[in-house]
Amino acid sequence: MKKVKVEPFKLIGITIKTTNDNEQSNLEIQGLWKQFMEEGVLEQIPTKLSSEVYSLYTHYEGDHTQPYSVILGCKVSSLEEIPEGMVGEEFEGGTYWQFTYKGDLMQGLIYQAWMEIWEKELNRDYVADFEIFGEKAQNPSDAEVDIFVGVKE
Repeated sequence: MKKVKVEPFKLIGITIKTTNDNEQSNLEIQGLWKQFMEEGVLEQIPTKLSSEVYSLYTHYEGDHTQPYSVILGCKVSSLEEIPEGMVGEEFEGGTYWQFTYKGDLMQGLIYQAWMEIWEKELNRDYVADFEIFGEKAQNPSDAEVDIFVGVKE
């Protein structure tokens, strides 16, 4: 893990509200990914800057044990045109711990990664955390995913 500065960015995608109680987020985020793929959301996002998919966690109602929102989408240059059924968010950036995890996405790589992160003393700010699924995540059985966890200055 390394500490990095993340510049402000805009994101357009689809969203759900979830909680980590009883592994509910694991099931609901899988459902959000299914919707993202089946509905071709990636192709519908206007002004996207790349095909990297962001899974962004925000609107925390407290810490990671409280409800929060998940947005699955792409970085964009503008929030002027948000397709129906999608949301647009603008984030200020900040200081983040960056973790890199490698493994099988279909075997719970991301959920297991978060279970490890939740155990760490990171002085989190609970404003926005995110994962980036880029070129190295194209093979789901041998993926590499960066996870960024926002921390207080």
